[in-house]
Amino acid sequence: MLKNAMKQCGLIAILRGVKPHEVAAIGLKLYEAGFRIIEVPLNSPEPFDSIRTLRTALPADCMVGAGTVLTTDQVAAVKRAGGEIIVMPHSDPLVIAAAKQAGLACAPGVATVTEAFAALAAGADVLKMFPAEQLGAHVVKAWRAVIPREIALLPVGGITPENLATFIDAGASGFGLGSALYKPGLSAEQVGQHANKFVAAWCAVQEQNNR
Repeated sequence: MLKNAMKQCGLIAILRGVKPHEVAAIGLKLYEAGFRIIEVPLNSPEPFDSIRTLRTALPADCMVGAGTVLTTDQVAAVKRAGGEIIVMPHSDPLVIAAAKQAGLACAPGVATVTEAFAALAAGADVLKMFPAEQLGAHVVKAWRAVIPREIALLPVGGITPENLATFIDAGASGFGLGSALYKPGLSAEQVGQHANKFVAAWCAVQEQNNR
């Protein structure tokens, strides 16, 4: 399912700080814009309620999951809430293994090539390059020379509609989008506007690369 979702749109929405009462409206705006993967970080208010709400509100072809997953117990709780993808800031092999045993996709955070290959050996589906501001597009390019093309590299942190193309040209497969897309207090309409800008930038690069 993750590959299909990434094929439709390589952008992952990170709704850090979202509240359960507002998440359905925001999720629907993201879906309308073209997003097919949405994560609720577990340091948000009542994150499992938000995950349950999103899973009920959105079509089945949109993956819903959790970010900032730190422990194997949290993996189990995400699964119970209906989550389908585990996103981590780190690459603890025990958490990766728990996600895979639970039948969930897993995107661990990595900042070095050593961590990247260790995460893949532990069962990671894709690699979250974090923090992208610190790593930069030149590091994406260097990693892409040694990490197989079929493994998705997903920079997270500091990605904007304006710099997205630079990272794709370097070999990025998609992105996790945080505060440039959503921050607490934004309305569903505002999030929808941000989402449309990101999707337009994403589609423009894909079009150009397919010529």
